[in-house]
Amino acid sequence: MKVTRRRLLGLFAASFVLGGRRARAQDIIRVGTDATFMPFEYTENGKRMGFDIELIEAIAKELNKTVEWVDIDFKGLVPGLLANRFDVAASAIYITDERKKVVDFTDPYYPGGLVVMVKKGDSRIKGPDDLAGKKVTVQVGTKSVNFLKEKFPSVERIEVEKNQEMFQLVEIGRADAAVTGKPAAKVYAKTRGTLEVLDQALTVEEYGFALRKSESELVKQFNEALKKLKANGSYDQLVSKYL
Repeated sequence: MKVTRRRLLGLFAASFVLGGRRARAQDIIRVGTDATFMPFEYTENGKRMGFDIELIEAIAKELNKTVEWVDIDFKGLVPGLLANRFDVAASAIYITDERKKVVDFTDPYYPGGLVVMVKKGDSRIKGPDDLAGKKVTVQVGTKSVNFLKEKFPSVERIEVEKNQEMFQLVEIGRADAAVTGKPAAKVYAKTRGTLEVLDQALTVEEYGFALRKSESELVKQFNEALKKLKANGSYDQLVSKYL
């Protein structure tokens, strides 16, 4: 069977295009995030910003990759990761035994923990024991939900989709308190001046980037990049900037 010169050129062109697409795919890392959680990820003037955002961009640069961001609600991060919608979930995710059953995590990149936020000057809630019987708002899909179910079953939970809604419900008096991550709570309280964080923390935990269990090599690359960024001072600069 004869193959014409035109057909050979066509096959070569197709091969070149497919090869280029594969190369570009290898140079891109897709990262899922819910950019509603200052100071880790948020939007300002239509641009994603925050500690997680810049840290992921810095890691990608170390790996000679370009980041392709995928916006998704927090509760959809793990399902989206497992469904191959993106390669990494980066959204102030606590490393927990429950999550480790289905995904792998990088080394911890920042310490956190759950805290209680109340309206400034509200003397009804002075510590965790005062949450009993109160209306407490939490974000759907976060550890706060199950934590309250297990540790504070008498609490009336108000579950919301977005972090901002959680804070606002306390500000307007529709909730007595909010339970959320310490770094974001501290920043919000400092910025707004309407809420305050109780001194006694509920938990002490750490944040990590989540990846599929089949991506052990990528986990290793992320950890190596994190070590380099900490060694060269880039990590500390981001901590100073956002936290």
